[in-house]
Formats: sequence, C-alpha cells, structure tokens
Amino acid sequence: MDRSTFILSILLTLTATTTTFFSPVYAGTFDMEFDITWGDGRGKVLNNGELLTLSLDRASGSGFQSKKEYLFGKIDMQLKLVPGNSAGTVTAYYLKSKGDTWDEIDFEFLGNLTGDPYVMHTNVYNQGKGDREQQFNLWFDPTADFHTYSVLWNPHHIVFLVDGIAIRQFKNLEHRGIQYPKLQPMRLYSSLWNADQWATRGGLVKTDWSNAPFTASYRNFRADACVSFAGKSSCPASSPRWFTQKLDLTAEDKMRVVQSKFMVYNYCTDTKRFPQGVPKECNIH
Repeated sequence: MDRSTFILSILLTLTATTTTFFSPVYAGTFDMEFDITWGDGRGKVLNNGELLTLSLDRASGSGFQSKKEYLFGKIDMQLKLVPGNSAGTVTAYYLKSKGDTWDEIDFEFLGNLTGDPYVMHTNVYNQGKGDREQQFNLWFDPTADFHTYSVLWNPHHIVFLVDGIAIRQFKNLEHRGIQYPKLQPMRLYSSLWNADQWATRGGLVKTDWSNAPFTASYRNFRADACVSFAGKSSCPASSPRWFTQKLDLTAEDKMRVVQSKFMVYNYCTDTKRFPQGVPKECNIH
C-alpha cells in the first residue's frame, strides 16, 4: 500500500468512527443566526441566508459573530478558504467569551503562496491565557471546495474535528490543577484579515494586493448546543450524547496517527519556548 492510499484509509476509517459519536445537529440561516459586525459591506449574506462571504482588500477585512452565546455544544461550519495566492491573509473561526479573562477555542487558517499548503492553527485559552498552539497541514485543498470544521466542547474535553475527523483533544484536567473553560459562555466569531507581519513563513511573505479582494465562504452552520441567555443556560433535551461523549481508546489512537502525519507544530514539544518545562498537561496522558 502506498503512502497516499494508507493515509486515505486512515481518514476514511476515522471518519466512520467519529461521525457516529454525536447526536443530530440543528441549522439556522446566516441572517437568523449571525450579525456581520465589521467590514463596511465586505461581509455579505447571500442565497436567502444559506451562504455568507467575507472579503479582504487593502482598506479593510471583515467579520461576523453569532447572535447567541453557547455554554458547551457541538458547532459545525463549512468553510471554503481564500484561493490562489493567499499569503499574508488569515481566516479566523473561533469561540470566545467576553472580558479580560476570556476563554477561547480557535481555528485559524494561515494563507500561503499558490500551491503551498495552508497551515491550520488551533489554540485553547483559559482565563485569558493561551500558548497552547498546535498547527497542521491539511490533507486536501481547502480552497477547492467546502469542508466542515467542528468543535465539540463539553465538560470532559474539547475536540477539534475536520470533516468529522478528530485531530486534537484538550481534556478537562482540573483535578490535576489545570484550568478548563467551563463557566463562560462563548459566541462564535469569524474574520478575514491581513496579518502579513507574521502569518506566512513568519512574515517573510507579504500580501500581494494585486490579488485582492480575497474571499472566504461559509455555509451549513449547525449548533447542537446549550444556549446561554441572561446568565442561564438552556440545553436541547434531545442532545444528551454530545454532552457526555468521550473519545474511546481506538479513536484516540487514530487521532494520534493523523497527528503524526499532518501536525507541523506542537507547543508540547517546543522546549525552546518553554525552557523551564512544557505546560503541565503535556505530560499527562
């Protein structure tokens, strides 16, 4: 079996395993579920609320946020990223709470020169502190079609998924003295913006504005989640499984195989960054 066939077999097997984990999700149109919050018309809701696009030019990027706040849930969104030479651009897609000691669960997609892979950046913040980055090269072209990027967030763990494949897990290890986001409701945000001072090859490759406007597209938002309003959280009665679901040992093993093939940065192995020792959770299995 050649390498590409081997990787495809891993992903197909893992997809079959993970997509059975979670209960059905519920969708809303973009005009019902989101507000475009900045960009002076560069964010657009199209096709009767079924499609949303963000664009970036030399003058400004754009962004949106969910009308609702969530406290635990399974969040899915399909994205098609900026095609062609996207160097210098960042498409951010994340959950975040309010205030100076915020919690946050991040996907960020760092653009690159035509033909080079996008870097998918992930991070988890607790009480305003992040520094838990893991980065991946995707095994497909994320600009050619829509792909589903998901967050499962429950009291046991946070799982990042791509097309139903678990790529990263951040466990609740409060019993070991490690903070876990569980008290602050979060909104879902996305933005497309210029970050050519750091985004591509550490800032060596700058944005080529002759390719502007840059555009990212969104569809098929679904949230099976506990909605927080006025300090109270209401959970769907039909969704007990995602609230308690954990990855079994087989799924965790398969996730580690995917990480071994596609992870390009892991804060847990960056001893130069953490000369006094990597964060505590890195040594707990």
